[in-house]
Amino acid sequence: MKYFGTDGIRGRVGEPPMTAEFALRLANASAQTLAPDGGTVLIGKDTRISGYMFESALEAGFVSAGMDVKLLGPIPTPAIAYLVKKYNAELGIVISASHNSFVDNGIKFFNSKGTKLDDKTELQIENILNGTTFTKDSIDLGRATIDSLARERYQEFCISSYKNKDDLQNMKVIFDGANGAAYKVGPRILNSLGAEVLSIGCSPNGKNINENCGSTHPELLQQTVKAVGADVGIALDGDGDRVVMVDENGNLLDGDQLLFILAMYYKENNMLKNPVVGTVLSNLGLEESLKSNGIEFIRSKVGDRNILSLLRETGGNLGGEASGHMICMDYVETGDGLITAIQVLEIMKNKNSSLDNLASGMIKYPQVIENINNKNNFNVSDSKEIESLIDDTEKKLAGRGRLILRPSGTEPLIRIMLEGESRDDLISHMSDLKQNIERIVSS
Repeated sequence: MKYFGTDGIRGRVGEPPMTAEFALRLANASAQTLAPDGGTVLIGKDTRISGYMFESALEAGFVSAGMDVKLLGPIPTPAIAYLVKKYNAELGIVISASHNSFVDNGIKFFNSKGTKLDDKTELQIENILNGTTFTKDSIDLGRATIDSLARERYQEFCISSYKNKDDLQNMKVIFDGANGAAYKVGPRILNSLGAEVLSIGCSPNGKNINENCGSTHPELLQQTVKAVGADVGIALDGDGDRVVMVDENGNLLDGDQLLFILAMYYKENNMLKNPVVGTVLSNLGLEESLKSNGIEFIRSKVGDRNILSLLRETGGNLGGEASGHMICMDYVETGDGLITAIQVLEIMKNKNSSLDNLASGMIKYPQVIENINNKNNFNVSDSKEIESLIDDTEKKLAGRGRLILRPSGTEPLIRIMLEGESRDDLISHMSDLKQNIERIVSS
């Protein structure tokens, strides 16, 4: 597809396709595809300064096509997934580039069931995008209103996911909101559950989203947890669908480790349904640790949409990515950082256990990850030279590691991941591999 990636449409603000003119046409085409008879669309956003521009453009495109628009303001991506169903809306839109810096932005879609669009629907929208926008007669135009209660409704939903009769009293939590969409709801939810909360990364100014904070930059959170003697730290990304956590010793726990904790607890309490789903990037240690405890583990392609598809296919209820996208099907069918964090906190409370102890049962193999600029959209799958490099590297790993090389679905990058027993060996292999691929891509 020309515009849609693994998670909506994303790019540099002001450069195609992330322009106001394109956003207006996109909204109009989406309405024609998903709601030709009108209806309601919810629009939420993160805290990027460009969100105002895209919000206005999308509003105009939907209203001109006869849809009523509810503007929800800054709110986590999973909140839109939840509220689309609660409001019986036809469509939900999130204006966000997730973990990227403020110079980027993106547009994500949720259908009336609160799940992301399939490839067929995205292609239908793209086909209409090639045409012209249309405006209905004045009597059939939509209306736009501001919904000031959306955050509260999502907060209530998150709070209701905590089932223990004992709240989080006496638990000290550091919350890092990445200066993003969850900067208000995160601390409020944790306070409502009784935790003592210290917030960082909760002072957005339109330009500091994900800047030295959040799930992609958790160093300050790690330092803060240790410095104040907190029990746990929670870091979301800019739109709130990813989460990583920090134990009482300042150690970072990624999505694989959180998935292990959830899966073990689910099994112990007869809550686990069918296989746990990870991705091709999930740590080999996660797979081995789950299997040694009698838990089946299967892998999907990268992306929470692919995890969801496999969960539905197998009837599973738990899946996730190392990046922190976690899907807990018993609550919501998309990645939700706060729901995941609340479940982990509840497990800590129920088992009277530290986060460090809960994660100790999982082996974690070293991984080395690098990105290569790919602005010319070089097709790595068609390159015999790159295929030969991959074969050579896999021979060096000698069956004791893995190599994953793939184009990013959200940025003009080629992503490389090496996994194995020795970090030093991986670093050496990666240096050679990256240097040669950069030569091939730029030639």
